[in-house]
Amino acid sequence: MNQGLPMTAIPQVAVLVDTSRSYGRDIVRGIRRYVAEQGPWSLYLEPRDLRSSFPEWLKNWPGDGILARTIDPALLKELKATKLPVIEMRTTTLKHPFPFVGMDNHIVGRRVAQHFLDRGFRRFACYLDNSERFFQLRCASYRQTLSEQGHECSVFETTAASGPTQRWDEHQKKLADWLSSLQKPCAVFASNDQLGFWILDAARRASISVPEQIAVIGAENDKTLCDTAWPPLSSVQLRGQNVGHTAAKLLHTWMQTQQQPTGETLLPPGDIIVRQSSDIVAVEDERIAKALHFIRHQAITGIGVDEVARSVALSRSALERRMKTLIGRSPGEEIIRIRFSHVERLLAQTDLTLEAIAERTGFQHMQYMAEAFRKRAGITPGEYRRQNRV
Repeated sequence: MNQGLPMTAIPQVAVLVDTSRSYGRDIVRGIRRYVAEQGPWSLYLEPRDLRSSFPEWLKNWPGDGILARTIDPALLKELKATKLPVIEMRTTTLKHPFPFVGMDNHIVGRRVAQHFLDRGFRRFACYLDNSERFFQLRCASYRQTLSEQGHECSVFETTAASGPTQRWDEHQKKLADWLSSLQKPCAVFASNDQLGFWILDAARRASISVPEQIAVIGAENDKTLCDTAWPPLSSVQLRGQNVGHTAAKLLHTWMQTQQQPTGETLLPPGDIIVRQSSDIVAVEDERIAKALHFIRHQAITGIGVDEVARSVALSRSALERRMKTLIGRSPGEEIIRIRFSHVERLLAQTDLTLEAIAERTGFQHMQYMAEAFRKRAGITPGEYRRQNRV
């Protein structure tokens, strides 16, 4: 970084991003990473929540740009009044004139549905917070993916992201009654981690075992909520750092060229972080459930189909036949699927070399892994890493 620039040459940027949840803090980290790479910038940053007010002194501030997550109409009005370049990072029910950077919520719902299907579930439900469009998109894509596979989905709705409209006990009783009414085992998607937290509490009240009777996955991977929930809550990792980095890059270009970016920039979410609330395989055939569990935990060690068959005391042909009938994949296909899911995770979340990734995921040769990956994904491992970097 050039330390000799005069202050007037350093871009002044206000960061009005909520830091009360993990996602907002990750966005700030992504902004910081961009500034470290391309700065220096003079940043205004303070601890905030989503409903924090607009800082009064910014009304006459001679700055260069603003990075914001907006929920309050009053804040939106103040942002417009600055006439500065603004990049918005929170889709809301508000109509705003700013370029937007955020998650592709269609992918969030689709990924959860496919995860549950891969685990053998055939009964599904969704707990929807209908106060925000992006929650609705997550639930809609979840239900659409299931519908395409011939499955119905029960839906329970609440009306506010900040809390249930009824008294807490009344809300939790209604939620527990709904959970009790579901046919078990059932896979439940909560459109955000707060709802996932409430589901797990309601399940305890109703003496519903998790994940044996209901498996639960939330979205946003807020560590405070996920780790405090009991059992710990599985959740879709939203790639906040990528959002912050991309938004900062767009703002920088806008400030340099005076050309406003257009439209929305939607980025793919990260992995599902599997914790105890969904760590189960829902197959009624006990031996196949055990085989799937064995594969999930041992695939990256380089096991073959014969070892899976021995682990559940079945012949290879019986294992092949029963797995194909129950989940639509052979044992060999499931082993490869699990290995490549680990490859994708390591490409997106680490700087490990391809040789190290091959070694850690049960492939004897890096070249074979890379070529097989390209055939499966349609892009090279390097291209996948660039597109999905956390």
